[in-house]
Amino acid sequence: MKFATFEQDGRAVTGWVENDQLVALPPLSPRQDMAAWLMQSPDRVAQAVQQARRDAANLAPLSKARLLPAVPQPGKIVCLGLNYADHAAEGGHAKPDYPSFFMRGASSLVAHGAPMVRPRVSGKFDFEAELAVVVGRRARHLTAGNALDAVAGYTCFNDGSLRDYQRKTSQWTIGKNFDGTGALGPWVVPASELPPGAVGLKIQSRLNGAVMQSSDTSLMLSPVVEALCLLTEAMTLEPGDVIAMGTPSGVGHARQPPVWMKAGDTIEVEIERIGILSNPVVDEPSVR
Repeated sequence: MKFATFEQDGRAVTGWVENDQLVALPPLSPRQDMAAWLMQSPDRVAQAVQQARRDAANLAPLSKARLLPAVPQPGKIVCLGLNYADHAAEGGHAKPDYPSFFMRGASSLVAHGAPMVRPRVSGKFDFEAELAVVVGRRARHLTAGNALDAVAGYTCFNDGSLRDYQRKTSQWTIGKNFDGTGALGPWVVPASELPPGAVGLKIQSRLNGAVMQSSDTSLMLSPVVEALCLLTEAMTLEPGDVIAMGTPSGVGHARQPPVWMKAGDTIEVEIERIGILSNPVVDEPSVR
């Protein structure tokens, strides 16, 4: 099963994805409908899809739909930095004893197929292929034994980063939150359909078809279970929150010479058994 969020009659709707068709599902939650549907049983989903199909207004071609970020308005987007040893090393960092957590805002997100925007104040726009976790239930003080019970599903994330702004301060927030720089999607796969913790999945980024990053989610320093346990020592996770699990080596700033995304490029993030997140790159319009 795959679930996407798309725009229908000016509102965000959760849709069930089948081949090139979206089936609009009825709302379950006023705030985090995607998370609510991900937590339903397969029988409940099948029943809802069957009922929705009876009305042609609920059917839309996937290829023509206006997709939204897979989770359109996360309450929190918590990101892990330096979560692959090879990526930490290529940036000149020692293997961390504790994850480098930082936050993103929802205004930085774009959908699959939508442009990622290189801001006019910087040319150092970098790509980062990441696995993203979608939280399905409210959780605090998770343990190794129950952490995965809080996970609703997984999707692809491109943590587009402005490297010069990221390094202006000791905190990375400013370089990670330019509008339209982080892509999330194209859809979410329920946790039940992937290995526990989404371990052992191939992850790649491709810039204009050339492979830039290629790794495996089993190489994370802090895997999903550990990240959730550490986060919930401090904060309550809520349905619809997104946890971005960090990127492997091969990012543009570590290359010689550096490789930056520019207008006209296409950047893809692919994660095995989840899908391909693809976005064109455009320049931010100049001020008139």
